[in-house]
Amino acid sequence: MNLNSSLLNNNKNRLSRILHEDTDASKQISQELINLLPTGKLQPIVIVCIGTDRSTGDSLGPLVGTLLNEKTEDGASSFHVYGTLDNPIHAMNLQEKLNEINKIHTNPFIVGIDACLGKLKSVGIVQIGQGPVKPGAGVNKDLPSVGNAHITGIVNVSGFMEFMVLQNTRLNLVLKMAKTIAEGIYEAQNHYPVKPTFTPFSWSFKQEKTL
Repeated sequence: MNLNSSLLNNNKNRLSRILHEDTDASKQISQELINLLPTGKLQPIVIVCIGTDRSTGDSLGPLVGTLLNEKTEDGASSFHVYGTLDNPIHAMNLQEKLNEINKIHTNPFIVGIDACLGKLKSVGIVQIGQGPVKPGAGVNKDLPSVGNAHITGIVNVSGFMEFMVLQNTRLNLVLKMAKTIAEGIYEAQNHYPVKPTFTPFSWSFKQEKTL
């Protein structure tokens, strides 16, 4: 959980803000994500969903991970998803999980998914942009930054007794936002070119008969 959404942004990074209730919200998320992903090279895309189901407000990440896995049960996904309700990635195991991911995947492009708190008028906004997410920054936890890019959802209001705010965040809102984000990521992986665009060279060999 990143409790301060302003920590994600700086003047050098583009940050898109999408209302999860927009009719084309998932399509906007998909396009923004594709624009951030690497082009011209084959690099594994890893989605790291951060959070825990022990706090309603902080369950956005693992809900996204679970919904993505349900959409790709046939194993056809080209993105690698970590962090679900069954196997969450949170403050206690974050560094360990990141170490595992970097052992499994060579030079991965990581997209960090997390919930955050913000201004009242921003609740329900999905933010997507360059650079990492910083879990735990709002509660002074020294956790590693996550991601070459990030997607965060503003689930409630910051500024006072954030822990209690998280505990009392409406699950209905968090689930709706998670569905929108998961659909956007799913659409992005279906359109992202994970294979070389050139046509592989093929040739046939005729066995010559010898006398």
